[in-house]
Amino acid sequence: MQNTRRMAEQKDGVMVMIVPRGGANQATRSFNLSRRRWRAILWSAGAAAVLWLAMAVTWWYFASQAARIPALKGEIAALEAEQQQIDQLAERLVRMEERYNQVRVMLGADRNSESETSWLPSATGTGAAATLAVDAEATEPDAWPLTQRGFITRGHLTDPAPGHPGLDIAIAEGAYIRAAGAGRILEAADDSVYGRFVRIQHSDGYETMYGHASEVFVQPGDLVERHEVIALTGSTGRSTAPHLHFEVRKDGEPIDPRLVVDAPHGS
Repeated sequence: MQNTRRMAEQKDGVMVMIVPRGGANQATRSFNLSRRRWRAILWSAGAAAVLWLAMAVTWWYFASQAARIPALKGEIAALEAEQQQIDQLAERLVRMEERYNQVRVMLGADRNSESETSWLPSATGTGAAATLAVDAEATEPDAWPLTQRGFITRGHLTDPAPGHPGLDIAIAEGAYIRAAGAGRILEAADDSVYGRFVRIQHSDGYETMYGHASEVFVQPGDLVERHEVIALTGSTGRSTAPHLHFEVRKDGEPIDPRLVVDAPHGS
């Protein structure tokens, strides 16, 4: 029975013959492979091919990653050099700031700071001059509207056309904005161009406007003293950097604030 099964497998299997190249005296060999063994050989060959392909792909991946190492080392060295330059610049800035502060102390700038003459806003939000009678006590706007020195980046009636009214004064965010003169708050609101702004009515037909504030401490109807802090500088509205937009109007027409306000030297 078993011999019969083997014979059947041999008939259904594959015969492999090996014929030598030598002379006719060399014997020819043949092997009978059953279908089962043939399938096993094919599966083994396929598994070996898959394994070889996986090893080749793995080698290629690690080889490509290893090739990137020199470039990554170069990038790291460049970043370290840039960081060293930044650290050196930071040290130089610290030394310059220390020297600047020493010069300010030597010149007495801190002792003569205008911020000492500022009125801080009332805790009730009604202004420090709530008892002021505008008709009798309002004054012309002749005081600089900031407690810190700023830089005028755009003057009165400059571009863009038809002319930029007032002054743009570059200054850090959060600086005190002071009333240029005593008067009554006409507006304290938001605008798409000027952001948070305050408008004050003064004596003799004068009005002042303060734009791009980050915080406002007054409300319409409040009465304020000259030098009273009414807001903090910011960059609200149509603005690209912190600054104060300061306008002075006479009988409804904008005039150059420097005609009535004594700007600090260097502003």
